[in-house]
Amino acid sequence: MDATALQTFTSPVVLFFVLGLLAAFARSDLAIPEALAKGMSLYLMAAIGLKGGVAVSKSGIDSIVLAALAAGIAASFLLPFVANAVLKGFGKLDRINAGAVAAHYGSVSVVTFVTAVEILEAQSKPPGGYMVAVMAAMETPAILTGLLLARGFGSKDGQRAGELLHEVFFNASVVLLLGAFAIGMIAGTQGFADVAPFFEAGFKGVLCIFLLDMGLIAARRIMDARALTWRLAVIAIGLPLVNGVVGTALGTAIGLDVGSAAAFGVLCASASYIAVPAAMRLALPEADPGIYLTMSLSITFPFNILINIGLISALASAIASSTGG
Repeated sequence: MDATALQTFTSPVVLFFVLGLLAAFARSDLAIPEALAKGMSLYLMAAIGLKGGVAVSKSGIDSIVLAALAAGIAASFLLPFVANAVLKGFGKLDRINAGAVAAHYGSVSVVTFVTAVEILEAQSKPPGGYMVAVMAAMETPAILTGLLLARGFGSKDGQRAGELLHEVFFNASVVLLLGAFAIGMIAGTQGFADVAPFFEAGFKGVLCIFLLDMGLIAARRIMDARALTWRLAVIAIGLPLVNGVVGTALGTAIGLDVGSAAAFGVLCASASYIAVPAAMRLALPEADPGIYLTMSLSITFPFNILINIGLISALASAIASSTGG
């Protein structure tokens, strides 16, 4: 446990995130241009999708892959129900805001997953390439659950159903992740070799600068937060802790290796701050972005990067050891 935590905290990607947090809290004028940040995001999603597709092209699609996909979809659909109950009870949120926030805690954070993959690989516990497909599959079911929890589909929502479904299934991250994953599967190892220098050599460096930017954004948002209560802050830490344990245990139970079980736990523990806010802004404009964005981006995201990935990794190893895996 101690060695795993130390390895997490000495990872350059985590340290750059800490640098961003500290710079923002110190009110430094350090900033990453928005166009560069968007470009880095596109690069990271394309790279992780490609590498995942290449890995699956070598291993093939078997019962484990299908079980992981089924578990991911089920988790994404069901986790918001638990979050919603906690948010309405302990969090004292109204139905609309509880449903909107709950959707974030069933969907996933691509950056959290990418960071976890880097940390797990450094610990010699690389997740299977198919986990990229699982991540993409988990992004949308939670949105539908959140909308149903908030108010269901009334006539007003029906008028926007087509636009909402397009946002859910064709948002940039889903299209790029799945598209790059398919390209990787088609190209295979030999085809990927031509572009590997670009997508592999610079990956960790780009991720470091991207997490520096995310640290700056997360800290500045929490300093400007107005709608956040101590109850919601507790939930924003408690949900990823519980969801991470459930996801890791479930991943192990369906036969995933240690790295993939840990990655599945991280996916369950993460909270979306890109795709889901975009969908909520369209479908639930009356929900308060100051609540759901601050919780997912400024509390859950840093907690996962700094602490929870290491905890989940150690838990996956402990479970595997206790079961003889």
